[in-house]
Amino acid sequence: MDLTHDCPQQDILLKISTEPLVTLGWREWVRLPGLGIKQIKAKVDTGARTSTLHAFEIVEFEEHGKQRVRFKIHPVQRDNDTVIECTADVIDQRVVSDSGGHREKRWVISTDVIIGPHKWPAEITLTGRDDMLFRMLLGRTAMKNRAQVDPARSYLVGKKLVASSRGKAKENQDGN
Repeated sequence: MDLTHDCPQQDILLKISTEPLVTLGWREWVRLPGLGIKQIKAKVDTGARTSTLHAFEIVEFEEHGKQRVRFKIHPVQRDNDTVIECTADVIDQRVVSDSGGHREKRWVISTDVIIGPHKWPAEITLTGRDDMLFRMLLGRTAMKNRAQVDPARSYLVGKKLVASSRGKAKENQDGN
């Protein structure tokens, strides 16, 4: 249900959605199935405008007339031995400022983000994050009109997948 409010002084139409926002913790387990990433721990970062994924050995190529990138990631914190190779369509190349104010030209891709039962598309920039604790940042643009953050809590929605004795992934109820 949408409510509409007229503001005659400024001729602005304010649309208020009654759709509830999902509440995320300051860190969440995220799935990126379009990239073959079954789980990655993400910092939910309202201070970052764009979402970022750790990437290295980024190679640009063209396939069927589309600009694409192939890259590798280390999806696990403090583990540089586990590697996943990903391929994605390029949306753009943008100059992005990191938290230290350093400007860098980055590839931008779009892929579905899944946190618990919630799924939506998000633009993600690619950069080297080997020296950072989190291999992914979920920025505010990706959460806009979808999520809010409880900075005092972790893993409110996304659960860590663990291998069962039969080798299939299942959710870990404690979230760690």
